[in-house]
Amino acid sequence: MSKTARAVLAFLALTLFSLPMAAQILARGNVYGGVSYGQFTEVVNRASYRGWEGSAEILPINRFSHLGFVLDGSGYYRSGISQYNFLGGARLSSTYGKWRPFIHGMGGIARINSSGVYYQPVIIDVGGGADYKIFFKNFSWRLQGDLIHSHYGNATQYDARVSTGIVWRF
Repeated sequence: MSKTARAVLAFLALTLFSLPMAAQILARGNVYGGVSYGQFTEVVNRASYRGWEGSAEILPINRFSHLGFVLDGSGYYRSGISQYNFLGGARLSSTYGKWRPFIHGMGGIARINSSGVYYQPVIIDVGGGADYKIFFKNFSWRLQGDLIHSHYGNATQYDARVSTGIVWRF
C-alpha cells in the first residue's frame, strides 16, 4: 500500500471516529437554503433584485434552547449590479406545534458591484420569520423577512428582503 493510500485511509478513519464527538458538540441546529427577493437602494435609486439566501444556525447550549447563533449569506442580481451579504448574529426561537417562529439580529458586510465599481458597506439586519414542519422527517419550510440598514457615503439606506425555502434540522 502506498503512502498516499495510507494517508487517505488514516484521514477517513479519523473522520469517521470524530463524527460521534462532533454530534455531541453540535447537538442541535439547522441549515437553510432558498430563494430571495430584495428591494435595495443603490445610492438614490430603489430597485428590485432576485437571488438566493442560505444560513446555518447552531443551538449550542441545551439550557438555553431558544438561543442560536446564525451565519447567513445571500446574493442578489440585477442587470449590471450584484450584491453579496455576509452576516452573523443571534436568533431567538420557540416551537409551537408544527410552527417555529423566530427573530434575529445580525451584523456584517455587503459587497456590491455596480458596473465594475465595488463598495463594501457595513450592514445591520433585523428580521424574523417562521418555520413550518412538513411531512419529511427533520425538514421544515421557512418564510422570512428582514430589514437591512447600511450607510454609504453620506446616505443612510434602509432595504428589505423576503426569503422562502427549505430547512433541514439536525
